[in-house]
Amino acid sequence: MLKAEKMKIRVNVFISNVSAERFLEIKRPLPKININTNLNILGVDKSHEKSLEVPFVFTITYNPSVAQISLKGKAHVVGDREELEKMHKAHKEQKVSPIIMQTISNVVFIESVMISRTLHIPPPIPLPKVPLATGKKQGPEPRYRA
Repeated sequence: MLKAEKMKIRVNVFISNVSAERFLEIKRPLPKININTNLNILGVDKSHEKSLEVPFVFTITYNPSVAQISLKGKAHVVGDREELEKMHKAHKEQKVSPIIMQTISNVVFIESVMISRTLHIPPPIPLPKVPLATGKKQGPEPRYRA
């Protein structure tokens, strides 16, 4: 849940459907993979005077096709009526509020990382790269620096 103090908006994300499958046998090593993610907002609907419902589908495809992950759900947006009205009108102009997109993205990426771990496939976010040693042997790194 992400709160925007200035806008007085609260976004709660609920996942209602999870689909994930690994197509490659566990014993086979994974080839070099390209990972594509797609967050599709299906609409911004008024559910009450002070709330919106935002259904979404999040898909992850691996190329070559070694696995797939799909998450479906809804974000419930609650807050100031004027701000919600602006968000609803903006969606009609093909613009989705950044706070809604960011909140949904945060939740679905975290869930998909856990799912990818279960399936033993690379996560859909790039992991930090640690530089390899250059061959020079250095002493141990100090545990504390001032």
